[in-house]
Amino acid sequence: MTTTTHLLRRRRFLPLFCTQLLNAFNDNLYKTAMVLFVVYSVYNDESTEGTFSAIASGLFILPFFILSALAGQLADMRDKARIIRTVKMCEIGLMVVGAVGLYLAWRGIGTHSLAIPLLLFALFLTGVQSTFLGPIKYAILPQHLKREEVLAGTGLVEAGTYIAILAGTILGGIIPVEYAAVGIIGTSIVGYLVSRQVPPAPPLGEAEKLDWHILRASIKLVRDTMHNREIYYAILAISFFWTIGAVLFIQFPPLAKNVIMASKEVASLFLVVFSIGVAIGSVSINALLKGKVSARYAPESVVAMGLFVVAFYVVCLMWQADQPMELLGVMEFLAWPMASVLLLCLLGIAVAGGMFVVPLYAFLTTRARPDQAARVIAANNIVNSGAMVGGSLLAMGLSMAGVSVTEQLLLSAAMCLVSAWLGRKLLVVEREAVAAAAKG
Repeated sequence: MTTTTHLLRRRRFLPLFCTQLLNAFNDNLYKTAMVLFVVYSVYNDESTEGTFSAIASGLFILPFFILSALAGQLADMRDKARIIRTVKMCEIGLMVVGAVGLYLAWRGIGTHSLAIPLLLFALFLTGVQSTFLGPIKYAILPQHLKREEVLAGTGLVEAGTYIAILAGTILGGIIPVEYAAVGIIGTSIVGYLVSRQVPPAPPLGEAEKLDWHILRASIKLVRDTMHNREIYYAILAISFFWTIGAVLFIQFPPLAKNVIMASKEVASLFLVVFSIGVAIGSVSINALLKGKVSARYAPESVVAMGLFVVAFYVVCLMWQADQPMELLGVMEFLAWPMASVLLLCLLGIAVAGGMFVVPLYAFLTTRARPDQAARVIAANNIVNSGAMVGGSLLAMGLSMAGVSVTEQLLLSAAMCLVSAWLGRKLLVVEREAVAAAAKG
């Protein structure tokens, strides 16, 4: 029996795994339905669409920057399973808000004055929810799994998350928006019921007083976490990776509509291929490393990702030279010359990205003290979200300045070189730590 099969048969992992799957599915069902409906049915201008996509991404990320310090403290000082259940119960209410926004937008009632503000507010609340769940989904693994199972568990959570993103993205892109409104409420209810099966995960250290001063707590958390050089470089590398991811995801919907001339179903297909690729990369890196937590393949993986981004850019330029005159459906898109090459480039970007980032998350949980694992993840989320908000603002600024989404792809490719350098620094520090441990 493989480690993966073994974990999926155990209550110490399966309910958490399923809860995370349902959470990722619901977030992406809502987010995809909302963004694609607004981009394709409300706006009709590439710059406006790019700006809206950037605003939506920024609002989802912002809570990670503001609230991660509090989320990390809570996760380390309270029962993690209880926090999961509380957050999942709150999800039901916030999805009702999102469903009302989708319904109003569908019916054309107060589209700009009421529906879109409601949609964005609900998206912000889903970011708040994910902020409090984020530290737990990784920090709880060393508490419930054996040390040799942690990398497999982390890879399984990442792969499962992207399969759920895949499913949510597919549905969000193909079902009518009014069905999506019903679906997000139903999924949130099921998610809460599943979360009740997660085994208790009490705090491993002494309970400390919570620091409610958000700015002070955030600065202290990041400063205290960065003393470990392996964690320091892992956080920087992950943050730069997600900055690239934020820019790419912002570009996808307007690029699909205005460059590829594809329908919202094809835009959804792009995100599906991306999600499949990350899932493949997440599982394959565990096989390559044979369960050992290491940054051995990090530099090569992200350089490969950058090369695939450049290839994707070249294909987009070629596509523009023979651009369709009207929006293509899925079958028409697949029959268009270069469509298969375009999808292979996307798949390559995602596989390489998954291989890069999964071991880095395992670094955070295995190199941190068990009673501080959630705070390390929270510190990572603060730095990640700050970098992603910066990436969103950069993409929004470039769109407002008239830089096309195609040209913005080159920015993502260049940023991969910085991630490769950070991955190399982490690998050097990792080897130094191994050598020091061998001497000691």
